[in-house]
Amino acid sequence: MSILRHSPARTAEPKPAPAPESGASAPPRGRPAGLPPARGMAIVILAIPAFVAFALWAFAWPAARSAPNDLPVGVAGPAAAAEQVAEGLRAQDGAFDVHLYPDAAAAREAIEDRDVYGVFVVGDSGTELLTARAASAAVADLLTHVAEDAAPEGATVPVTDVVPPSAGDPRGSVFNTSMLPMALAGIAVGAVVTLTGLRGGRAVGAVLGAAVLAGVGGALIGHTWLDVFAGSWWEVAGTLGLVALAGSATVAGLAALIGPPGIGLGALFVMLLGNPWSGAGSAPEMLPDPVGTLGQFLPTGAGATALRSVAYFDGAGAASAFTVLAAWTLLGLGALALVPALRRRRAAAG
Repeated sequence: MSILRHSPARTAEPKPAPAPESGASAPPRGRPAGLPPARGMAIVILAIPAFVAFALWAFAWPAARSAPNDLPVGVAGPAAAAEQVAEGLRAQDGAFDVHLYPDAAAAREAIEDRDVYGVFVVGDSGTELLTARAASAAVADLLTHVAEDAAPEGATVPVTDVVPPSAGDPRGSVFNTSMLPMALAGIAVGAVVTLTGLRGGRAVGAVLGAAVLAGVGGALIGHTWLDVFAGSWWEVAGTLGLVALAGSATVAGLAALIGPPGIGLGALFVMLLGNPWSGAGSAPEMLPDPVGTLGQFLPTGAGATALRSVAYFDGAGAASAFTVLAAWTLLGLGALALVPALRRRRAAAG
């Protein structure tokens, strides 16, 4: 008779981890895996200061070189007298782009249409200056100094503000500041949409919804409360929302194309270059070449021009700015909606 003996089951003992190769060192305990220490030090020592230097250049250089650069101005009055004043303005090394008008009525219309920033009206009793501080307080001050310097000694130059700013922002400083939150809103929305993994229609819906609320909130603060913006409340709200939408679509669209680095590239266009190159604080024609021109093709610069036109000039001169905003918006939303679907098709086909 056989007796079955049961022996306890043996458990497999864990194999010891292989020893590191000669010359290799294991990462210290408690430190997460990441960049090698030498590379991390290089980024801190070199890349961050380089970024700071680039940002300083982008913001400080246009401000330090601020001066009239083909600034559109007009001269009105009798042909001979007006041409004499115009020649004096044209002689100032390309500072002014001079337009001639037959009389003060035509000059006022040109200012209201945003064709020029101001007009020197020549008459028998002297020269009168027509300005639009709503277009740019800095330019209005500049033209006032030019008129006073050209006037005979002891003569006063009457100045008429054809399109004044709102009572809540006589210097235009709040208007300039208002563009910064819109740019930040665009970057924040685009970054959050990317980092939360929203794709396709949901991503587009999130961007659109955030832009609507940003526009309404901006109008409630800037138009209703602070009385910074004039014009139609809904037009101001819509323009602010479009500025935020163009920025967020740019950031999210670039991130959809190239991944998280697209957030940084979008922030470059919207904030790092877009804000100082917008000319919101003075005028695009007060910035050095090619900054003044390039800035109007970026979301923030186009947004500042569109908002100023809607808020103070009944939309005059805003067509090109709205075209630029629409282009950034459509391209960004198109990338946001289509790129994930195309990648899924390729993955399924592969």
